[in-house]
Amino acid sequence: MATQISRPRFQIDTKIPTTMRAVVYHGINDMRLETVPVPRIEAGELLIKIATCGVCGTDLKKIHMGSHSAPRIFGHEMAGVVAEIGSGVTKFAVGDRVMSFHHVPCGECYYCRKNTPAQCPLYKKTGATAGFEPSGGGFAEYIRVMDFVVNYGGVVRIPDGVPFEQAAFVEPLNTVLKGVKLLNLAPDDTVLVIGQGPIGLMHAALAKRIGARVLTSDLFAERHAIAARFGLTNPIHAGTENVVERVFAETEGRGADAVIIAVGGNSLISTAMDAVRPGGKVMLFAQTQHGEATFDPAAVCVDEKTLIGSYSSSFPIMDEVTGLVFDGYRNGFDLTQLISHRFPFEEASAAIEIASHPQPGSMKIMMEPVPGAGAE
Repeated sequence: MATQISRPRFQIDTKIPTTMRAVVYHGINDMRLETVPVPRIEAGELLIKIATCGVCGTDLKKIHMGSHSAPRIFGHEMAGVVAEIGSGVTKFAVGDRVMSFHHVPCGECYYCRKNTPAQCPLYKKTGATAGFEPSGGGFAEYIRVMDFVVNYGGVVRIPDGVPFEQAAFVEPLNTVLKGVKLLNLAPDDTVLVIGQGPIGLMHAALAKRIGARVLTSDLFAERHAIAARFGLTNPIHAGTENVVERVFAETEGRGADAVIIAVGGNSLISTAMDAVRPGGKVMLFAQTQHGEATFDPAAVCVDEKTLIGSYSSSFPIMDEVTGLVFDGYRNGFDLTQLISHRFPFEEASAAIEIASHPQPGSMKIMMEPVPGAGAE
């Protein structure tokens, strides 16, 4: 369990201010700290004061690729305190500690019934904003959470004793557990996870909890050291070892039963396909940009290797996710160990720079409107 640090309790304002600080996207690689209006809420909605927000790889792609119009306020791995409730809200009260999703599925449409909730029309609507076009909004002091997110279970109460930083992992861990479940792993499986950033490490840790033997591949020894804290003790040092050869040596020449690609880069698909055994599965988890990739089609047809993808979260597994995050914090699954840097909004450019160019000592990057609030 994380060491408890004595700090003033993160407080909600007795009177909601009219303006707030926010890190605003104005175009490719153009992020500015500005003063913007605090969003106004309507019936059925919540206003949440943000304590902490993780910098996600999808945020970085939007910032660097210019795929979204400007201005916007990104950030979606967020946790904080309910500062105001709209009329008709009965499940939450001012002062509740919560984390919020920015997307929710309807649970009833064709895609939800087919267990592909990320394709649900409602899910494609963004239901949390700090202003401008809704885009999450966690890089601001306050966010407005719309009624459909509140009504469809997108706001989760944080138990006492669990810090905001741990709760902010509910959203990313949900996406990871969804992917792991799609692989239908067995306890006697060998799994290769390529990339040991926060997402890859969580994939590896969850696969290990199933009982699988997990091999972890990364360029940085420092990341393998962090992985070892989660019981991941079969590292492959990708900078000095041949990953495919090592996997074959560890599996009597068969290859891994499953390979998870948890880092961007289409070139890794061929590595994964070479490393997986005939009849095994390769999961694309970080390949969110459209483009082209080369792999041997006979490996799919003749060798019966399966290439699958997993994107975003799954609400039917929410109870399992919150159990892992909240109970896990008290029982050795402390995800705050993945946090390497915490930045105030005034240093947002440095936060984006480090998150965009991982270094040996960098893992999860958090931004906090009030320094230290995330640990409460």
